Amino acid sequence: MANDRPWYRFYDPRTPRSLEYPPIPFFRFLEDSARRFPDRPALIFKPAHQGFAGSAMTYRELNELSDRLAAALYHELGVRKGDRVALIMPNIPQFVISYFAVQKIGGIVVATNPIYTPRELEYQLADSGATVAIVLSRIYERVKSVQPNTAVRRVVAVHIKEYMSPLLKLLYTLARERKEGDRVALRDNDIWFQDLLRRYRPDQRPAVEVGPDDVAIFQYTGGTTGLSKGAVALHRNIVANVLQIRAWDPEIRDGQEVVMGALPLFHAYGMIVVLGLAMQCGATIVLVPNPRDLPTLLDGLQRYRVTMFPGVPTLYNAINNHPDVKAGKYNLRTIRACISGAAPLLLEIKRRFEEITGAKLVEGYGLSEAPTATHCNPLYGLNKEGSIGIPLPDVDAKIVSLEDGVTELPPGEIGELVLRGPQVFQGYWNRPTETENTLRNGWLYTGDIARMDEDGYFYIVDRKKEVIKPGGYQVWPREVEEVLAQHPKIKEVAVAGIPDPHQGEAVKAWVVLHEGQTATVEEIREWCRDKLAPYKIPRFIEFRSELPKSMVGKVLRRVLVEEERARGQPTG
Repeated sequence: MANDRPWYRFYDPRTPRSLEYPPIPFFRFLEDSARRFPDRPALIFKPAHQGFAGSAMTYRELNELSDRLAAALYHELGVRKGDRVALIMPNIPQFVISYFAVQKIGGIVVATNPIYTPRELEYQLADSGATVAIVLSRIYERVKSVQPNTAVRRVVAVHIKEYMSPLLKLLYTLARERKEGDRVALRDNDIWFQDLLRRYRPDQRPAVEVGPDDVAIFQYTGGTTGLSKGAVALHRNIVANVLQIRAWDPEIRDGQEVVMGALPLFHAYGMIVVLGLAMQCGATIVLVPNPRDLPTLLDGLQRYRVTMFPGVPTLYNAINNHPDVKAGKYNLRTIRACISGAAPLLLEIKRRFEEITGAKLVEGYGLSEAPTATHCNPLYGLNKEGSIGIPLPDVDAKIVSLEDGVTELPPGEIGELVLRGPQVFQGYWNRPTETENTLRNGWLYTGDIARMDEDGYFYIVDRKKEVIKPGGYQVWPREVEEVLAQHPKIKEVAVAGIPDPHQGEAVKAWVVLHEGQTATVEEIREWCRDKLAPYKIPRFIEFRSELPKSMVGKVLRRVLVEEERARGQPTG
């Protein structure tokens, strides 16, 4: 079907099938917006609600601060082209400043989850070979504890209050700084972020030649199938993906959009769809460090009249069910466009959110290897329930046989989703075997099981490595989850295979009920009986108050399975 591309019929008439990709480094988007919109806020830092406004940083300021830090990294910390610099921070202005500073001198950004344990931090720092780490002060001791086992020479500490408004900064210093662990004493020749900035001027940024074929990021995968791997992406891969997403929304207005920055910027999704897209079109990003802080997020949506809100289903669902939203205390009608990713978007969540906001909420698909987006439902065209949509401009996609990995399957048949396009990564850092398995004959093998319909819309069935095999049968967890999610009492659900001495594996469901609801195991099984074959019905069902999730809201099935194995005896 790659040559046929039936999905073109469903493109918005204003979205081209193919794009021109300028041969520029990613940070050129920031520089161009600083020239076009120097006084427009690039960032609004919204760390708290309680009636507080955020603090703004213009495009001119952001560009100059990143130039100053680039000079400091080069002249004082010895960062050179190709060196890796780890950024271990939530969504704060210092992350954005650091991100572009590193790339402006040809460095490679290794953006790392700030809630990682010491073991996880050590693995990622050591594997990437990062020589400098820029970290939030409350994470400083964690990083120092593993530094001897890594190549990190210097640590730059960032204080969360540096870009707060004056009043909020004072209150934070008095009431929360010590409690949150932000007040630390640096050692081993480490340095504070602001001290570095004060020592250099923007014009001291060195003239390092950085082009489209230079490496921009090592984006570590979530590690759902083992140890996480560093996906290597060039500047041209990121530039291409940003422009593909830009083309998908032909109503974007340069210098006028406001983007909600609730998705973690250290994750590929937030890095491209929030940071990259905003920089390209001169939008303002409202930075929210903790997306689970709904009062702050809702205040930011309303106060700054957000127009674009990329997110995840759990976040949209939380807004739908927030009591103040239900009571009409927030006006969210300025939101225009939302792309949902990282997990399946249930129809009820989509309908309710669109009803509340008047926005278009569509489901998309991507993976760190691309480096985030490859498919999406049209914002202003046909949306199909349960579909991840159609390929973005210049993306080819097809379904191939699970048996040989080569034979292209016709519409309706289930196989592995493979794709190719200008945004596809170069391979995994220091992992040639995994690279060869993933990149074959110009195609990216996603590891996702999917099907395509006659119109070229794609549907994810499940992860290739998460198939459950009870008694030799094949059960896709997502199929069972979709059936359970339709139960009126069920708020959230996860399904996975657990070890079973009789069948090898058994199907287990972890269920979160809506507040005030009760249900029995038999009641849930009865719901499944006329919707699923007997071998697909969960043998074990466990009721929980919540499910473990990643920072972007993806339910972590592997954590549930690990908990089950640790107990040694199936529960539910």
